[in-house]
Amino acid sequence: RKKKVELTEEQKKWNKMWELWTQEKVESPYAELMNYSGDINSGGHDYYFENLEFEGDVEKDMSALEQILSPTLNNNLKKAYKAYLILKEKETTTETEEIIEQCDKVFYENEEEIHSILREYASTINLS
Repeated sequence: RKKKVELTEEQKKWNKMWELWTQEKVESPYAELMNYSGDINSGGHDYYFENLEFEGDVEKDMSALEQILSPTLNNNLKKAYKAYLILKEKETTTETEEIIEQCDKVFYENEEEIHSILREYASTINLS
């Protein structure tokens, strides 16, 4: 027989946070941070901005993220957005693509900061 694994309180709250996110019940700026993290992990900054333009408000989301991200990640997000706008306006340039790839790399190098912010938020979730 398989032994049932008990989740810790922290793990239950983390799972609950993502469940609330799928129901669009996570407050700002945490919802925006979860969208950002998910999209970058799915396809990088260009994927994130394409999704935002399609179903969201880029300015609103970026200002929400500004409240919560460190200067490093904030500047990285702005740099990625500038490069994205150039890619959108003109044909793709190697230089601009490299800027976006570099921004993706900075995101991954600092991803623990995002996980830390989300863990802190998850710890405030009431499980009952």
